Amino acid sequence: MKLFKTKGGWVVEREGAYFPLAEKSFDALVAHADLYGYLSALAGQGTPLARWNEADLAAPIENQPVWAAGVTYWRSRSARMSESRDAGGGGFYDRVYAAERPELFFKALPSKVVGPRQAVRIRRDAAWSVPEPELTLLVNPRAEIIGYTVGNDMSSRDIEGENPLYLPQAKVYDGSCALGPGIVIRKEALPATTQIEMKILRAGETAFSGSIALSAMKRDPASLADYLFREQAFPCGCFLLTGTGIVPPDSFTLQPGDDIQIGIEGIGTLVNAVA
Repeated sequence: MKLFKTKGGWVVEREGAYFPLAEKSFDALVAHADLYGYLSALAGQGTPLARWNEADLAAPIENQPVWAAGVTYWRSRSARMSESRDAGGGGFYDRVYAAERPELFFKALPSKVVGPRQAVRIRRDAAWSVPEPELTLLVNPRAEIIGYTVGNDMSSRDIEGENPLYLPQAKVYDGSCALGPGIVIRKEALPATTQIEMKILRAGETAFSGSIALSAMKRDPASLADYLFREQAFPCGCFLLTGTGIVPPDSFTLQPGDDIQIGIEGIGTLVNAVA
């Protein structure tokens, strides 16, 4: 099942049919004791929508903060070490990759998250910006992973590379996070064979493309959620981006007008233009 936020409220999709939800509070849905069972029952009894328009979609979030994990793939480790070598920070990323404790950082307030077909941004004071396609976990207040969506962790590589302590400025700014198009609600973990793909179009032509399987992730998603919740409470739950294994070459930087397409098998494709 998939859960979507639209201009008219929340909608659950099951077997190709879309059912409107009377429940208006996403916070209440996230806190539900058995969200999968609850949505299954509602979808089986309701009347499906006669019309479905993806243009009505919004970011599937209410009061959930967005956090992120870093250096969870070998490719990310290599890229971070390369960009920060001159600043003396290359060794930090190697140690984080090998350590038991993951790198976790705050990414976005709900109000700063954009949805499908909305514009992400690159910083005006950055010269080297990239999207980071990431499997994103929806975690309930009890630290249980209850859903999965597509995330884009926009990053200013030159700012972070100048000094690792500049990571919040490289990662956290208006329009730096996108989620969507919807949330897959399931009890089982996604298969390790699940593919993540990204394509960046510039003037209608492919400027970059890449793909990777979840099996390449060094960290277990459940372990990432466990570390995040160890000394923090999330009364409305949270979203957790799990890191990227797709990094464009050092010669590439985003430009205004680029289109970013991030697809995750079984979830959908998140499309955003660059403002």
